[in-house]
Amino acid sequence: MNTANLPEKTVERLSEYRRTLLNCLAKGKTHIYSHELAGLHNITAVQVRRDLMLIGYSSMKKKGYDAQELVRVIGDIVDHEIGLNVAVIGMGNLGRAITTYFNGKRPKLNIVAAFDIDPNKVNRVIAGVNCYHIKELPDVITRNDISIAIISSPPDSAPQVAEQLVAAGIKGILNFTTVPLVVPDTVYLEEYDMITSMEKVAYFVKTRYAK
Repeated sequence: MNTANLPEKTVERLSEYRRTLLNCLAKGKTHIYSHELAGLHNITAVQVRRDLMLIGYSSMKKKGYDAQELVRVIGDIVDHEIGLNVAVIGMGNLGRAITTYFNGKRPKLNIVAAFDIDPNKVNRVIAGVNCYHIKELPDVITRNDISIAIISSPPDSAPQVAEQLVAAGIKGILNFTTVPLVVPDTVYLEEYDMITSMEKVAYFVKTRYAK
């Protein structure tokens, strides 16, 4: 398969595999078997092997996959060659937490700007990132070659923010609000609703584990 057309779930798992492999390397574990990797992600070894075959990697030796080599291979597939710049829209508690947590985690993804309308946040450095007024968004995005945006603004403003981002040339949006967005086919949209995720957890606790 052309690695430019990998299934979305496979890309998600590759990112998760890499994080696990990096943790293994940090603990001195240099090799890992497919069933070990599968167990750490609550999936089957068959699924792990299928994902890795899709990226052309199947060189598991007697002692398992070479963790360092597999990290490199996944990086070659998932990461942009020279890296991508990211902006965060909305520097409330969630936006600040996202910026603080994410910055420095991946060298090929850099949060380089933030936006808000609160005068107490604009023209300040928050979580190590310059915060601009939202009206400056088009110029800042162009000037900093930003291609990805994270929306953590109040939900009622999310659709308008998305329109501004698309007009400014953003190619990928990660939406952390509870409002579903509509964007053109030229923009990749990923939506993460924490309320939905929590209700999903609550449902399975109720149906499977509650006494």
